[in-house]
Amino acid sequence: MPHVEMPHVEIRRADLLTGGAVLAVIAVAAVALPGYWLFLATSALVAAIALRGLGVVGQAGMNSLCQLSFAAVGAWTVARLNVMAAPGGLVLWVAAGGLAAVPFGALIGLPALRLRGVHLAVVTLGFAATADVVVAALRFPGATTFQQVPRPGPIATDRGYFVFAALVFALVCGALWLVDRTRAGAAWRAVRFSERATAAAGTSVARTKLTAFAASAFAAGVAGGVLAGQIGTVTAQNFQTINSLALFVVAVMAGSRYAGGALFGGLLMTFVPEVLKRLGVPQDWANVLFAAGAVQALTQGASVSEGLARRLRARRPAPPAAAVPRGEAAKAPPGGGPLLTVTGLTVRYGKVTALQDVDLTVPEGTVMGLIGPNGAGKSTLTDALSGFLPGATGQITLAGRRLDGLPVHRRAAHLRRTFQQDRVPTGLTVGAYLRFAARRRVGRGEVAEVCAFLGCPPPDRHVGDLDVGSRRLLEVAAALLARPRLVVLDEPAAGLTHADSLALADRLAEVPARYGASVLLIEHDLDMVRRACAHVAVLDFGRVIAAGPPAATLAEPEVARAYLGDEAALA
Repeated sequence: MPHVEMPHVEIRRADLLTGGAVLAVIAVAAVALPGYWLFLATSALVAAIALRGLGVVGQAGMNSLCQLSFAAVGAWTVARLNVMAAPGGLVLWVAAGGLAAVPFGALIGLPALRLRGVHLAVVTLGFAATADVVVAALRFPGATTFQQVPRPGPIATDRGYFVFAALVFALVCGALWLVDRTRAGAAWRAVRFSERATAAAGTSVARTKLTAFAASAFAAGVAGGVLAGQIGTVTAQNFQTINSLALFVVAVMAGSRYAGGALFGGLLMTFVPEVLKRLGVPQDWANVLFAAGAVQALTQGASVSEGLARRLRARRPAPPAAAVPRGEAAKAPPGGGPLLTVTGLTVRYGKVTALQDVDLTVPEGTVMGLIGPNGAGKSTLTDALSGFLPGATGQITLAGRRLDGLPVHRRAAHLRRTFQQDRVPTGLTVGAYLRFAARRRVGRGEVAEVCAFLGCPPPDRHVGDLDVGSRRLLEVAAALLARPRLVVLDEPAAGLTHADSLALADRLAEVPARYGASVLLIEHDLDMVRRACAHVAVLDFGRVIAAGPPAATLAEPEVARAYLGDEAALA
């Protein structure tokens, strides 16, 4: 197993300024707000904690409509510990409430392994409705006797408890901020953009989704525990399904994956109904306003927080890209033996045979091209090699190790691939994506070196600001940085000019000697194939029809017939 290092945690000036501003606002509120408004401000912090947890699920590309059900678990745990007179007091009980919600989060996360979008939302909504019935039937411990949850001395007053709620919010946001800059946080954003690319980068999609739901449930459970300490006696009405729906739409509108967005959402949920009440407008109209804001955010493709972050990022001057030499490099000589051996590989979709008994050998220490007309089976072969087609039959051996039967994320330790379509997650910086995809110890110098080698943008650029061609090069860089034995590149020159394609060919020819990885290049650009590859195999109608040196192979009549038709072969 390769050594895996958590990516470098970088404290940015913008993060410090945001955190300082939030703390300053909270400090002023703790001193200046009168009693009733202080109670509302504490409620806003409780909602913000739950919203920040909900942002984790949204960051992973999933929808959850049962966040307050997890909060009910946390509140119930605190109430039960209070009735039992458990040691530790409210502070430890709140942490216990968060932990108690984690198994429920993982349980609800299980459907996310197969369901997406509205189907997953329906499942979570069903859980919320079921939780409503269960909580109403069981009742919260101490509710019938009006037994209050006591607050320890330093937080016994409302002002002290407001500060406590603010500290809990800061701790939850700080912990998620740290996780967000580790491989787990990068995986949440990557799986939202492409589950296939996440698995191909060596990360378990199932584990990523479950950890997102577990983290979200923990934050909600903590919020429920803080609420129990705030109001003393909790009831089922505090966690109704309609409130979970309101929490979800506010999370969409405000952008609760950011601490500032979560706090803004908490303020909206607490103070907008209060303002409507004072204006004589029914408070239910607040949910209508929140829904309208969520629709607007979805229409614009960005929440309030995300839009602000984009505008701030756009004002920063872009750093210059590193210069890359464009001279032609000598091809690495072929290795002494086969690295990848494919025997009898067959893929069928019903009655359609996409690959028929394919035999293929990729020599070690070389760049080999795989060409063929559209529909020849090249992408199917790539999917089969990387594990996306578990129904494929045949044998795949890499450096003496059988790969057939291994899941995608385990094959990625030995074989990396790219995709025809752009699958680089846009929510990361260049450096964060490369560190996530590497799945091993990498330093800043190594990241900068591979970016300079391929002409990628600097590590501090955001992927969302890059053009398609730059993202394709970045995907190649990520595959090389992982240092696998074999890299399978599926049309990496898509989106590049012809001159840039030839420059990429020169760089690929250096890869075996520079990075110790052989390359299987799948490409339509024959000029690029001739320039980069020492060997070429031709696929047509799911069969290998020719293989050998590029010049001789491309000159064979059967290859010309496959590309240009019988008339070209007879000319």
